[in-house]
Amino acid sequence: MLPFNNDLLHTPDGMRDTYGEEMAKKQSVIDRIKNRIHLYGYEDIQTPAIEFYDVFSSEVGTTPVRELYKLLDNEGNLLVLRPDFTPSVARCAAKYFADYTSPIRFTYSGSVFGNASSLQGKLCETTQMGAELINDDSVYADGEILALLIDSLLQAGLTQFQISVGNVEYFKGTCQAVGLDADTEMLLRDALSGKNYYAAEELLRARGYDRGTRNLFLKASRFVSTEEELSRFLTDDMHPQARAAIERLMELCGIMDAYGFSRYISYDLSLLSKYRYYTGIVFKGYTYGAGDAVASGGRYDGLLSHYGKDAAAIGVMIQIDMLMEALRRQNIPVETDKDRTRLEIGSQDPRGQIARAMELRNEGCTVILTK
Repeated sequence: MLPFNNDLLHTPDGMRDTYGEEMAKKQSVIDRIKNRIHLYGYEDIQTPAIEFYDVFSSEVGTTPVRELYKLLDNEGNLLVLRPDFTPSVARCAAKYFADYTSPIRFTYSGSVFGNASSLQGKLCETTQMGAELINDDSVYADGEILALLIDSLLQAGLTQFQISVGNVEYFKGTCQAVGLDADTEMLLRDALSGKNYYAAEELLRARGYDRGTRNLFLKASRFVSTEEELSRFLTDDMHPQARAAIERLMELCGIMDAYGFSRYISYDLSLLSKYRYYTGIVFKGYTYGAGDAVASGGRYDGLLSHYGKDAAAIGVMIQIDMLMEALRRQNIPVETDKDRTRLEIGSQDPRGQIARAMELRNEGCTVILTK
């Protein structure tokens, strides 16, 4: 017998096993959400867990290089474990639907990998699922993705959550209006995306910007929930790009009202994302009991051009592991298939019991044969 190595029982840092009742609940939630997404006309897509490095390179504006799991294939090509589904789906759409102009709807689920230097309790492998709507640049596509997200969270069992919606074009337009240099813009984006408003104000103050200029960014951090409240951010002298961003959100208000989901939406003009490929609306979903957003997404009209297809697109991603933690902490039950029949195949007619087990299984029942 070979010597036993106890290290073989452990998983790498940031990885974990999921099994038994926990796995059954997780799969149940995934199935509920997927079934709901299918009702919106989205079709399943599966992309490789390993992609070429260039799919997620810094030029694309996705995960920072230091957080990628990198490896080499037998020919020396640099590969990465998928850190984010959206670029993979965009690459796939550009390859197989290059000349397709009608809206394309995909839904996905699977593992993503992030090699964080400081885990702080976070996992390096997480389960994500979501949807991507390609070839539609309309505000109705924005509304559909938001409605799909809200519907999915409700289907999972959540009742108390909020979707915070912003538009990165407001930030970009305001930066142009006040003449921010590229370095200041990048630092300010990092501060605002992390909701560190004190750091944002100190940065602008240190760079010599007056209170009026600082307020263009900081007052935009106020949460509002109606079209009228959004309209108060409009001024006669504001940058056209920033004005268009607010007007787009105002139009979105009416669409979400038509879906009946307005109560789950709030608007935050300072909302940004660490992913630089977003070009329009961005959003994050929050609920109590989760340490971070349970969902996020936005519009990425320029991303597919990196792979050779000029197309508008918008998507949403749900962090399944974060969602499961929120459901657990909120004491929301997750129903699983618990109805199981046990048949003994001991000394009394074992062949008959086996035949009976197969009859029940063919009827859709779960049967466990025991000795």
